[in-house]
Amino acid sequence: MSDYPEFENKMKKTCDSLSTEYATIRAGRANTAVLNQISVDYYGVPTPIQQVATVSTPDPRSLMIQPWDNSLLKGIEKAILASDLGINPQNDGRAIRLVFPPLTEERRRDLVKQTKKYAEEAKVAIRNIRRDAIDKFKKQQKASEITEDDYKIAEKDIQKLTDDYIKEIDKIAEKKEKELTEI
Repeated sequence: MSDYPEFENKMKKTCDSLSTEYATIRAGRANTAVLNQISVDYYGVPTPIQQVATVSTPDPRSLMIQPWDNSLLKGIEKAILASDLGINPQNDGRAIRLVFPPLTEERRRDLVKQTKKYAEEAKVAIRNIRRDAIDKFKKQQKASEITEDDYKIAEKDIQKLTDDYIKEIDKIAEKKEKELTEI
């Protein structure tokens, strides 16, 4: 399969992107990755919270955000409220605490739907990479750069690569769904 590193790398990046996306879905327990998409206004520049504060997990259901500059407390609080995190920050004047409530059954179902949607989007991306690869080999064959047999072999190999990465996406999605339903 290493004959197609360009396409394999793109497919791997798609899987990595899906894993990153899943890390931001909160599953009832505190995970610092839920803050990855949230930026705070730091002297006029949108800055990720992790770059202006220490984020810790004092217990499994809460996050503690301690900004290095206390003037950022209000900004961090506003950024969290404006996000789609769905948690009210508790500001004690020195740090912000986020307490993650246990997930309701309805919320779990919504998160599982969201998980499936992300997985389907990743599969579509993989299939688009396959289509681009096959188009490239078809052009090479038409330009007589590769033979008909080479084209058929490449097409078969790209399909095998696609199937492998689709299975990988299914594994990643299944693991996340299990995490969401077993809490």
